[in-house]
Amino acid sequence: MANRDAVSRILPKVVVGGEEVKKKNGLADGRNRRALGDIGNIITGPAVGAKPQTKVSRPITRRSAAQFIAKGQEPVQKNTKKPLVEATKGVAGRKVGVPAKAETIAVICPDEDVKITEEISLNERKVKKSGKTLTSILTARSKAACGLTNKPRIQIDDIDAADVNNHLAAVEYVEDLYKFYKLSEDENRPRDYMDSQPEVSARVRAVLVDWLIEVHKRFELRPESLYLTVNIIDRFLSEETVPRRELQLVCVSSMLIASKYEEIWAPEVEEFLTITVNAYARDQILLMEKAILGKLEWYLTVPTQYVFLVRYIKAAVPSDQEMENMTFFLAELGLMNYTTAISYCPSKLAASAVYAACITLHKSPRWTDTLKHHTGYSADQLMECAKQLVSFHSGAAESKLKAVYMKFCCPDRGSVALLPPARDVDIGSC
Repeated sequence: MANRDAVSRILPKVVVGGEEVKKKNGLADGRNRRALGDIGNIITGPAVGAKPQTKVSRPITRRSAAQFIAKGQEPVQKNTKKPLVEATKGVAGRKVGVPAKAETIAVICPDEDVKITEEISLNERKVKKSGKTLTSILTARSKAACGLTNKPRIQIDDIDAADVNNHLAAVEYVEDLYKFYKLSEDENRPRDYMDSQPEVSARVRAVLVDWLIEVHKRFELRPESLYLTVNIIDRFLSEETVPRRELQLVCVSSMLIASKYEEIWAPEVEEFLTITVNAYARDQILLMEKAILGKLEWYLTVPTQYVFLVRYIKAAVPSDQEMENMTFFLAELGLMNYTTAISYCPSKLAASAVYAACITLHKSPRWTDTLKHHTGYSADQLMECAKQLVSFHSGAAESKLKAVYMKFCCPDRGSVALLPPARDVDIGSC
């Protein structure tokens, strides 16, 4: 009790308008701690006519106050800091229009019973506000650790903006469609079958594809039919051993299947008999057609090179007819080469053809962020395949298999085969 009486003599009283106001939650109510009460601008000071209180540099607790009184001493200021408890002057004494130099802030110590006031200048407050918080520092460090800082914003062109009103373009689903194509392209890729085909070689295959390109041009079929035909042949040869005398039969039967799948008006069986100079009978073509479909389990909906070529040419902004012709020229050169066709997936072959076409036509930049976004490949990933396609372009004029070269020498194809091929040094410097 003596300690409480001592504290009551030291603690400041609240005076409002010259009258002493009793606190609701003072020491007299028997509680151990005082309630916070009003957290607004509380004016604390001595009562009228009361003895001014001694300024102290830290909050006075019950224990320390009792110790000072027992020793007959008053609390002594131990440092040179500005005292925290100050008596404020009356509000009426302030001058209107004069900005206050310091602001009185009420600070409540959670472990003590004394409410103190502290004067903080406006300059100090500005310094505190301008300082970085712990949250901002941790956020900056997290971004730096994830590599998100100082990254230039990637500019991706909307290549489908012009087809918004074209229902056949399926703009709402085109991104999802190509994601599915990329995921499923490896499921139906032909494997390396040369070791299992004693009478078939890479050279023989090139001759067959060269002949199919001429047949495809004569029948004026869609480009999709050519790529699907080669896909069916390679997949069938991966599963079945075929003698050399039946290789042409496999080719015409595969083109018949592809034409029925892709074309509106597919060529008839008699037309294929004519193109083979009646080397086979009608029943032979139909039986081989049935055998091929049975081996492939009737699975013909596969993402060929053409599916990706159309999309990637569109992403080569700005694209023109010359760019399209050059890309298809390089892609068909790669289609004839067995090693290239088997080693790379259709999407990578298509992207490499676009990349090699950009270099050949001196496009700048050679590989844009838009192409990288839609193809999923960087220029470095396409370098090896693009070099092979450029080498095929360099030797196309002297090659004995000239179907692709003659096809793209025509003016209706822009005569892109006559353009000089890209140099190796140009590819290496990408």
